[in-house]
Amino acid sequence: MNIQELNELIRLHSAAVYSFCCRLAANRPDAEDLYQETFLKATELCRKIDRYDNPKAFLLAIALRLWKDKRRKFARRQRIAPMESLPEDGLQGRFAGAKEDQPEEIAIAREQAEMVRRAVEALDDAHRVPLYLYYTAELPIEEIASLLKLPKGTVKSRLYHARKAILKRLEAADHE
Repeated sequence: MNIQELNELIRLHSAAVYSFCCRLAANRPDAEDLYQETFLKATELCRKIDRYDNPKAFLLAIALRLWKDKRRKFARRQRIAPMESLPEDGLQGRFAGAKEDQPEEIAIAREQAEMVRRAVEALDDAHRVPLYLYYTAELPIEEIASLLKLPKGTVKSRLYHARKAILKRLEAADHE
């Protein structure tokens, strides 16, 4: 793949990769760094990218590997010299169904989105990452299985258990 084809690939899939990076990273600056590193690495690996064999999944795999590497490095550094974590940036998604002229609906939608975000963040990585890949990156189960090097049944099971855990957490929050 040449540089012009890579530029076209970036144009086509940059929004999906950025959205995925925002979901993985704890805050916006980390998400932007991960996004940039992903395309820098893609530039280095442009000869390995097959534009006919789902390049979006290849880019998401790069982002996921870079994110895992950073987490491992951070965990190793935390064992050596622990530091406090910084508060989150408070990334907010779109508020579907909220009308702009109805502040109450916007407030309710924001609160619901925040509850769902917290419920998803409470999941372990084994369940959260397939969930992000399925709903945020809109990858089919087969590609998620290939990307994570898992059987399709395991991906389906993790999605099911993730949904079930989120629902349980949201129901518990409703009863409070």
